[in-house]
Amino acid sequence: MNFHSILFDRPGGAKGGETREAPAFFRDLNLDQIIDAICAGRNEYDLKPLFHTHLTDLAAIAYRHQIMRDLENAALFQAIKSFSENMRTMRQYLTAAEQLHHKYHKEKWFLNAAEIYCEAIEHLLHDLNQTAPASRGLLAFREHLAQYVKSGRFTMLAQEANQLNSDLSAISYCILIKDSSVTVRHYASEIDYSAAVEDTFAKFKQGAVEDYRAKFPPPGMNHIEAQVLDLVALLNPAPFKALDDYCTRHAGYVETTITDFDREIQFYLAYLEYAETFKRAGLAFCYPQLLNKAKNIGSRESFDLALARKLIGEDSAIVCNDFVLRGNERILVVSGPNQGGKTTFARTFGQLHYLASLGCPVPGQEAQLFLYDHLFTHFEREEDITTLRGKLQDDLIRIHRILEQATPDSVIVINEIFSSTALKDAVDLGGKVLETVSQLDALCVCVTFLDELSSLNDKTVSLVATIVPDNPTLRTYRIERRPADGLSYALALAEKYRLTGARLRERLAS
Repeated sequence: MNFHSILFDRPGGAKGGETREAPAFFRDLNLDQIIDAICAGRNEYDLKPLFHTHLTDLAAIAYRHQIMRDLENAALFQAIKSFSENMRTMRQYLTAAEQLHHKYHKEKWFLNAAEIYCEAIEHLLHDLNQTAPASRGLLAFREHLAQYVKSGRFTMLAQEANQLNSDLSAISYCILIKDSSVTVRHYASEIDYSAAVEDTFAKFKQGAVEDYRAKFPPPGMNHIEAQVLDLVALLNPAPFKALDDYCTRHAGYVETTITDFDREIQFYLAYLEYAETFKRAGLAFCYPQLLNKAKNIGSRESFDLALARKLIGEDSAIVCNDFVLRGNERILVVSGPNQGGKTTFARTFGQLHYLASLGCPVPGQEAQLFLYDHLFTHFEREEDITTLRGKLQDDLIRIHRILEQATPDSVIVINEIFSSTALKDAVDLGGKVLETVSQLDALCVCVTFLDELSSLNDKTVSLVATIVPDNPTLRTYRIERRPADGLSYALALAEKYRLTGARLRERLAS
């Protein structure tokens, strides 16, 4: 079983390489906020390009699902997390070695880094054998690791590091200081007074106290310490010669496959830790079933991740929603009162499809989603005076570009289209856009104030944002599948904020 990547099921799985720039729809769907939160604290791994690169193959997604499920085993998750922490420590040691100036000081930190690396590899292999992962990816990596640990290259790296550290630790020497003269000589069985000194001062201890000693990074040597070390090396040439030789022969000891694994596995660790935040708040995540031909999609109890994270921080309630498309249905038309959760629903629809295309669990109790080729969004933009175009013209140009590029396998999210023009023109233009999407047979969610679009043809499904029946000023944030009712409840809102004609006249007269 050959291993090449923990993220891709076959060589060259990321066609075209990683995507450095975030996709154009990220801001509209608040995916930029989501990915920022997922990658927080892991800048050294450069994870964002991995989250910018979606998959278009069902087998590749199944490969990631298997690994995600394995990592839900707490023992395995912790084992890989410990491995990553050890690898991080190793890199810190190597960085420290590069910043030091004295030859032997640099080499000892390099030696310590190599020892940490070898121990991390051996412990990870042991833990993978103990936790018994079932995924094809982790099984292949475990096999690669077992072969690597048996290799002559790794065996020499580990054994020589242990022997060198043992030899260097065994060196004893004496320093004689008289006036400005420092003499270094072999240890000649003189009495070691350190234990006696510690015993003398033990009575002054006052229990556990805070340790103020700096552990990392190490201080550089001053010129006296450096000269002492040089003299110690002269007195003990064999171990220091072996240290020189070790650092030369093993200069690039870190195997590329291990480095790649350490980076790529963070994709899974970061996402699962992010999802755990929501699970602790009682929200569910599921592994979606992905379709690449049929378009009978749906989701139950799903939610907008960016909004949910904000609401959890505010200790506010989170409302989940459902949707389903059956048979010939392709377009969800969402209408209803302002501030009723329509745009949030549209973002949720887009987020679900994007996260599913990464091979990640998605928010919700269950989901069946479409594996798209392209995802497009059309959200309102502020008018840009530099383009010398009006808002309507800008809307038309942007939606035209989407329809030119979209295919039957695309997903399109439209939010409040043509709101800057007259009602009759908006209905006419909006109808033409949805007719084009319908003929294309693409999947689409369209948030609109135009109820006429909800019953355009047999491919459109009407969803309505609901209110509290006894108080039309309060929103439930639930989106229900039912015919549009044409009610925006604007008068109720105007009354709530004392903006009706009667209220305004009353306030002006007072």
